[in-house]
Amino acid sequence: MRIYKVGGAVRDRLLGKPVTDIDWVVVGANTEEMLAKGFRPVGADFPVFLHPKSGEEYALARTERKSGRGYGGFTFHASPEVTLEEDLIRRDLTINAMAEDDQQNLTDPYHGQRDLEARVLRHVSPAFAEDPLRVLRVARFAARYAGLGFTVAPETMGLMRQLSESGELEALTAERSWKEISRALMEDQPQIFIEVLRECGALKVLMPEVDALFGVPQPEAHHPEIDTGVHTLSVLEQAALHKQPLTVRWACLLHDLGKGLTPQEEWPRHIAHEHTGLKLIKAVNEQFKAPKDCQELALLVGQYHTHGHRALELKASTLLELLQSFDVYRRPQRFEEFIAACEMDARGRKGLEQRSYPQADYLRGAATAARSVAVQPLLEKGFKGPELGEAIKRERLKALKAYKEAESA
Repeated sequence: MRIYKVGGAVRDRLLGKPVTDIDWVVVGANTEEMLAKGFRPVGADFPVFLHPKSGEEYALARTERKSGRGYGGFTFHASPEVTLEEDLIRRDLTINAMAEDDQQNLTDPYHGQRDLEARVLRHVSPAFAEDPLRVLRVARFAARYAGLGFTVAPETMGLMRQLSESGELEALTAERSWKEISRALMEDQPQIFIEVLRECGALKVLMPEVDALFGVPQPEAHHPEIDTGVHTLSVLEQAALHKQPLTVRWACLLHDLGKGLTPQEEWPRHIAHEHTGLKLIKAVNEQFKAPKDCQELALLVGQYHTHGHRALELKASTLLELLQSFDVYRRPQRFEEFIAACEMDARGRKGLEQRSYPQADYLRGAATAARSVAVQPLLEKGFKGPELGEAIKRERLKALKAYKEAESA
C-alpha cells in the first residue's frame, strides 16, 4: 500500500498558493485492507474512504471507462493492480494530474509542472472529451488563474468546442452545473469564466440568454463600451473586485437579459428591458436551480436596477414602493445587496470604473427614514388590521417626503 497526495494540493503547493483541501490516492490496496486499517467507506460508485482520525478522503487508485451519456456515464475499476500513472491519466488537466509522496517526491507523468511554468491549462488525454462537466471546470480554472497569466491550450479549447457541439452539455444536471457556476462566479476573475464558455461555444448551449447579449448595442452616452455583453462582463469584474457575495454576482450576470430581446430596429435603446427580462431571469434561475436568495435578488435587480440609478429623482411614493418590494423592514440585507448590484452596474462601464455612486447612501438613508416610523403610537390611536397597514404607509410616505426635502436642501 502506497499513499500519495494528488491533484489540487500538489498544484497549489507548486504555485505557492495556500493548500486547503487535500486529496489522497492509495495504490496497491483493496477495500478489505482499508477497512482493516479503520478507514470508513463513503459513496457507492467507487471506493472512497474517510481517514479514521483526520476525516480526509482517501480513494483507491482506479481507472474509468465511458459507458453512457453525461457526467455520470462512467464505469470505474479499482484494484491493487491499478498504477498511479493509470489513476492520474483519467484526470482533467495536466496541472491536476501530479502526485507526491510523504517526502514530496513528485510523480508527474503528463508534464503538469511544465504546464504550470508555461501557465497553460491543457487536457491530460483525449478521454477529456468524454466528460462534459470538464468544459465548465476548465473555464472555472481559467477564471481562478487568469491573474497568474494562465490560458487554455488551443487543442484543449478544440476539445471543449467539440463537447459543446456534441449535445453532451445538455446531459449535465442542474446541480452539477450550478456547483461549477457558483464556484466560478466566486473566483477572482469570474468574467473570464463566461469568456471561455463563449469562446468554446458552451455559453450559447448553457446560457443562451447571456450569449445573446454580445453584439447588442447600448447608447454610448451611458455605455461607452456599447456592447451589452461586454458591459455584463465588466459588471461581473467589478463585483469580484469589490468582493461581492454570490447573490450579487449572480444578479450582476443576469441583470440586463431583457436587452437581448430588444428588436434590432429599436437599438441602441432598450425600453422596458427591466420587465421583458424577468421571464428570462426566471428561466435561467430555474434551469440551474439556483438557491432561493440568488433567484430572488436576480429578479429584483433585473426589475429595479434602473430605479437604483435614478434614486435621487424618484418621487417619495415610488421610493416607498421600491422599499416595500424589497421588504426592507424585515430583510435589510437584501436591500443592501441590491444597492451593491446597482453600484457594480454603474461602475461596469468603460472608463467609469472609479465613478462615485451617491445613489447608494441616498437609498440607505431612505430605508432608514422609512424604518424609523414607529408602529406603537398608531396602535395607541386605535388603528388595527388593514387600517393599521394604511396608516403605517402614510407615515412612511411622510417620512420619505421629509427625507427628500432635507437631502435637496
